[in-house]
Order: sequence, then C-alpha cells, then structure tokens
Amino acid sequence: MPALTVKNIPDDLYSQLKQAAQAHRRSLNSEILYCVEKSLGTHKINISEHLAVARSLREKTAAHPLSDNEIDAAKHEGRP
Repeated sequence: MPALTVKNIPDDLYSQLKQAAQAHRRSLNSEILYCVEKSLGTHKINISEHLAVARSLREKTAAHPLSDNEIDAAKHEGRP
C-alpha cells in the first residue's frame, strides 16, 4: 500500500484534525484518511439502506401533508 507524507500543515488545521481524531476515537492517520475519502466521495452508498430510510420518513409524514403555500410561508417566516 502506498504511503504519503504531508508537509507544511498549518497549525490550526493540524489541531482540528487531532481534535477530530480524538472525538471519533481514531488515530490521526485514520482521521485524515476518513476526511480524504469523504471529500472525494469514495464511500459507496447502500441504496437499499437509503430507500428504507426514505420509505420510513414517507410513512411518518403521510398523515401530515403540506401545501406549497404552507411550505413557502414556513420558509419566509421571520424574514424581512
């Protein structure tokens, strides 16, 4: 497996990576790999899982239909 050295990482970015690694209980190397994979979209999507979530959400909201006017009113509520 290839190795990569990253040079001249700004201190604040290094600190953020380190904090994120600790929060996710990963090594710094694993956190960097995760971030790179996430930004490049290399994670495969489980279509069946996403469809199951979508169906579940539709079932939960089926009894509460909203009109276009209600949606527009909610979007503009509190805006000048």
